[in-house]
Amino acid sequence: MSIVNLLHTLLFLASVALAARVEVNWEVGHVIVNRDGHITRRAVGVNGHLPIPPVYATVGDTLLLKVCNKLDVPTTVHAHGIFQNGTNYLDGAGMVTQCGIPPGANFTYEYYLHQTGTFWLHGHYNHQNTDGLRTPLVILDRDKTQLPMQYDDEMLISMEDWYPTEFLERMKEVLNPNVPFPPPTTFPYGLINGIDGNITQTITFEPGKRYRIRLINIGSTEWYKFSIPGHKLNVIEADGIYSEPLEVDGLNLGPGQRYSVVVQALDTDEYNYIFNATLYANFVPHIPGLNPRYYTGLVQYKKGASIKSIERSSDEELVWLNDINLRSFEQYPAMPVSRTYNTAAGSKKYSDKLTRAILYKEPYLSPPIIPTLYTAISTGDLALNDTIYGPQTGALVIREGEVIEIEMQNPTEIDHAMHLHGHVFQVTEYGPAGNSSEVNAPPAKVMTYDGWPMRRDTFVVPAFHYIKVRFLADNPGVWMFHCHMDIHFALGLAVTFVEAPDVLQKTQTIPDAMKDMCLRQGLKVMGNGAGNNGFDLAGLPPVPT
Repeated sequence: MSIVNLLHTLLFLASVALAARVEVNWEVGHVIVNRDGHITRRAVGVNGHLPIPPVYATVGDTLLLKVCNKLDVPTTVHAHGIFQNGTNYLDGAGMVTQCGIPPGANFTYEYYLHQTGTFWLHGHYNHQNTDGLRTPLVILDRDKTQLPMQYDDEMLISMEDWYPTEFLERMKEVLNPNVPFPPPTTFPYGLINGIDGNITQTITFEPGKRYRIRLINIGSTEWYKFSIPGHKLNVIEADGIYSEPLEVDGLNLGPGQRYSVVVQALDTDEYNYIFNATLYANFVPHIPGLNPRYYTGLVQYKKGASIKSIERSSDEELVWLNDINLRSFEQYPAMPVSRTYNTAAGSKKYSDKLTRAILYKEPYLSPPIIPTLYTAISTGDLALNDTIYGPQTGALVIREGEVIEIEMQNPTEIDHAMHLHGHVFQVTEYGPAGNSSEVNAPPAKVMTYDGWPMRRDTFVVPAFHYIKVRFLADNPGVWMFHCHMDIHFALGLAVTFVEAPDVLQKTQTIPDAMKDMCLRQGLKVMGNGAGNNGFDLAGLPPVPT
């Protein structure tokens, strides 16, 4: 054995020896909370509390998330950004990769953590994440010497929107055919690290040190804008993927997006500073005090020091991150495209007077009668045919090893945050779409990657823009691609990629415990999207017309 191979073997054995089994127990149930300082309401919490504490582990660990469902409806948990290579059945997408955990039942998600970075855990059944079932997941590096930048310490800032009513109540308004669409705007409040953004906790800097700040938007609808006046932010991570350092003044984070920035503390503790976290949405009216909502927190160099007065710059004067300017730290080249799916964010009013969202051909509506993954595994050669999954899933069958390009047009005045399970995209191009002159906005410019395109799992396609992204079909399974603005997702802005079902059938088996959860609820575990044989899809809801 060569010296190099011997060293690699010793390093591998050392990492295995250091790996731990991290156990986290979640009793998921309803709680009554006042999180924003304004509204007391019912929410979905864990172990009788909100917020849910962040989960920390180290690469190589096994995370055991033990869920006990105390709700009166099913629940699931999705580890957002975790690839689930070989364990697609643990992806947590309700009725896509599993049946819900029934009320009163227990289930353990066993995650093998081969990735590092900033992720999050959230409910993925009936949009329970919007009502509180969400928290950051941080997977630490074992070897910190090979990072894009070195730093002395790190901290986490999670940001979320919080609505005064439960998600299903808001959806009743959206789906009321007797109410004009869209219904009147509801303005959420902002939470920072799980509490009222107006009482944000202090972050502490020591002069001369470097800090990694993990930023994450675990909200359901609105965006956050983050900056620390008087300091530069060096972006080194987007969605669990390291980038070459890029210096900016601030960042915008859509729902589901994460960044790490390294901040060089100043050399003196003469003054304290503030950080800005602004909650906003470009698709609802601009009303002072409601949209945007401005939140600030203290950056403390010395207790009792005065706060440095910095004249507020306009956004146009600052350098804001555009993710296409990030370059992959691993210098992974742009992949040649095998085929392209042309998608578009749109909506249509149907004969039942309801407006639904469309991404590809039909809106993603009520889920299938059995999880789509179970259809892919149980239907043999038929699994290679899109039709077998039912029209409501928007199933797109792709082959192992293909490089799939998605070109998504957004000719509307609403930004969309799009997430793909089980993969990361290469972001390769932005450009103009639609007629932005209708809202007095200048036409978008065409922007392309430089060098090595950045990879991430959640991208934003801005209003009146298109985007081109690519991903490699190297993870057989059934993976959702959907808008992470939950109202849009619920209205149908989603499709399902069924990846290499022929390979999937040979390499993965649904655990009996997961089948039992279906059978307990009278749900089937074999057959097409309707739970029938062949192309008999009787029993599925009709496609809207």
